[in-house]
Amino acid sequence: MNDLPPATRRPEQRRRVTIKDIAERAGVSIGAVSFALNGRDGVSEATRERVRQVADELGWAPSTAARSLAVSSTETIGLVLARDPATIGVETFYMRFIAGMESELAKRGYALLLQLVPTPEAELATIAKWRATRRVDGLLLVDLQPDDPRVALLAPDDALPTVVVGDAEVAAGLTSVSTDDDRAMREAVRALANLGHRRIARVSGLGRFAHTAVREVAFFDETERLGIDSAVARTDYLPESARLATRSLLDAADRPTAIIYDNDVMAVTGLSVAMELGLRVPADLSIVAWDDSVLCEHTFPQLSALRRDVVGFGAHVVRRLLDLIDGGERGAYLDETPHLVVRGSTGPAPA
Repeated sequence: MNDLPPATRRPEQRRRVTIKDIAERAGVSIGAVSFALNGRDGVSEATRERVRQVADELGWAPSTAARSLAVSSTETIGLVLARDPATIGVETFYMRFIAGMESELAKRGYALLLQLVPTPEAELATIAKWRATRRVDGLLLVDLQPDDPRVALLAPDDALPTVVVGDAEVAAGLTSVSTDDDRAMREAVRALANLGHRRIARVSGLGRFAHTAVREVAFFDETERLGIDSAVARTDYLPESARLATRSLLDAADRPTAIIYDNDVMAVTGLSVAMELGLRVPADLSIVAWDDSVLCEHTFPQLSALRRDVVGFGAHVVRRLLDLIDGGERGAYLDETPHLVVRGSTGPAPA
């Protein structure tokens, strides 16, 4: 119980002023406040003076923990991927995503520490080690799963600043940056339904990932709503898995007339399988790829695809992480929603 009137309460009982408060009052970015207060280049003298004036007005003072972290800053952010190196070498998504990250890190003189590990358990162990040793200033988490142990490890306020690349629902209060995969999947299904397709399949990625589940729920919900027969074949994103999945779907007596693939590489593989079976695309089979890329533009026919700016997505994620490192507060952010780009691989359903 606290009987003291507000005026006589100890200062530490009041909410500590953060650099986000200063940024909002001064009308500048959190990064600009950090530069100004730490005497770093990157802001004008007028901005530096304005920030200092606002900081004095608000009674701002750096916390002991913040000063300690600033002194031991590594100017490095970390990303651990529990993926087969063969997958990373094939998937164009991560190459573009990392390129976007690097473009933003270069502006601040930060580096990316990327480590590939064989299992989710090894990934968790690596993150725990980095947290304990402060090997990096912040972390990105990708390929989130429901009740992900990495989130629990990094949820405490004294843990490393962390951004979840995924839905806020699985981020459990950590900062998240996501795309509306539900809406994108429904758009793709509706577009195929409008072309007369009544048997649509999906070749998906790993079922344990939260984003796979989001897409799958949207796929089944939308096909059921439209009265369309649906099927899903799961893979590990690699071409050979996509080949087997596509062959299984197309060898069935009630084969689909359209297939939506979870990435561009699998869609290209699916196109090859269709040709091997003597099927015409799009006359006999329509194909849609997730995450448009240069691959989709250099097949024949060119592949219809769900497009988003993956490079921009990577840059956005890094900006949010650097804001956290500079003392910003946690939040949930929505990036660009993928939209369907129609090319030659989709057409009316066969009669």
